[in-house]
Amino acid sequence: MTKSDFIRQALQAAFPIMLGYVAIGIPCGILCDSIGLSALQVFLLSALFYSGAGQFMIPNMWLAGSPVASIIASVSLVNTRQMLYSAAFAPACKGAKKRLSFLFAATVTDESYGVNVQKFSEGGWSVGKATMVNLLSQSSWAVSNVVGVLVGSALGIPLAIAAFAMTSIFICLMVTQKLSAANLVAMGVAFVGVYACKAVGLAGPAILVGAVLGVAAAIAFTWARRRG
Repeated sequence: MTKSDFIRQALQAAFPIMLGYVAIGIPCGILCDSIGLSALQVFLLSALFYSGAGQFMIPNMWLAGSPVASIIASVSLVNTRQMLYSAAFAPACKGAKKRLSFLFAATVTDESYGVNVQKFSEGGWSVGKATMVNLLSQSSWAVSNVVGVLVGSALGIPLAIAAFAMTSIFICLMVTQKLSAANLVAMGVAFVGVYACKAVGLAGPAILVGAVLGVAAAIAFTWARRRG
């Protein structure tokens, strides 16, 4: 296979992800601009941290006045799924160079995971192509974030609109989820947990508590259902 064919196949696989990242990367950049992050800071955050959900959470929780410890804990909890994604590709990485496997595992996200799983199942896919998909996706995300910062600083978008960006994204993610009983339990318990925390004045850890309770409830529900 020639180098041009290698790049073409990876680009074809990554293109839908790249378009999606433009749509959500620009609002993320606008939100980051609203808390005073510069274009360089956002670019470095996108390149080194590279977590859409986490990057939305950081400025949104900052605007809400959440403690730094709560922000770190919440973002870390949300990103634990990345370890499962990387571990799932371990069989595919057998025989690949360790550095390449490390780079591939470090750049997996929700969207690239789905694309690469499908490509590996179809056959004729390699860790090199999968890594290229990840890097193209990450580049699109980073550039879109920077564009969002520039747009936000140029237009002076109201803080209330910028802060709602994360909420709107998570609404979109929620409605696209499969409406299984476990997912409904997780959403319901998480909502009640966040509301209860804010009702008693614990706005800082509300998101973290709601997320933990939602996941725990879904796991317990699934376990009880299988036992029954």
